[in-house]
Amino acid sequence: MEIVRIAPNLVMLAFPVGHAYLWHGPDGLTLVDTGVPGSGPEIRRAITETGHRPADLRRVLLTHFHGDHTGSAAEAASWGDVEVVAHALDAPMIRGEAAGPAPVLSDWEQRLWEQVHTQVPDEPPAPVRVDREVGDGDDIDLGGGVHAVAVAVPGHTPGSVAYYLPEPRILFTGDTIARGPDGTVILGVFNADPARAAASLRRQAELDTDIACFGHGLPAVGDAAAALRQAAGSPS
Repeated sequence: MEIVRIAPNLVMLAFPVGHAYLWHGPDGLTLVDTGVPGSGPEIRRAITETGHRPADLRRVLLTHFHGDHTGSAAEAASWGDVEVVAHALDAPMIRGEAAGPAPVLSDWEQRLWEQVHTQVPDEPPAPVRVDREVGDGDDIDLGGGVHAVAVAVPGHTPGSVAYYLPEPRILFTGDTIARGPDGTVILGVFNADPARAAASLRRQAELDTDIACFGHGLPAVGDAAAALRQAAGSPS
């Protein structure tokens, strides 16, 4: 894992599969997604190398139920007084109470799916408690006057949720949007409902975003909204 500074209060935890993000607020830390199972030690390293303690973690924001994003959430939630947040529609899958829908794969996605899954541990993620189930428009106080707004972006999974920080203009998209190795911003792959996923991309492209943080691929830094609009097929 590589620790990448994105903004003064934000670092990316760049895993081989499924990035996580760490927000530093005056009242503690917020972790957005948690990587695959077994990523806990690397997340702890990132916390300590950025001058904090695991006990400083205050909340975990999960973008969806897939194991490369929830894989180490149960471990992170045990480090202290940690609130786990997820969309209500994905919460049963995160808790291990239900199985989520499989993706609808095109031919080229099938080949990519097989390639990606050679890099993902076979062990399923441990069930994770969800302390707060959010819906579209719900507000999450990150401390210091910074708030995250839950933006329902179904399609990748039924309860995929993006987290938008209006004041610093930062968007965490989960897997609803991705960025390729060439820097191109694209609709995320492996979607359970491709049409709804495309609509969710268009919705996020309407936000006033300066930094967009993706579950896969490097963040888009500086007028990210333009890149999102281009990906959505909207005028720049």
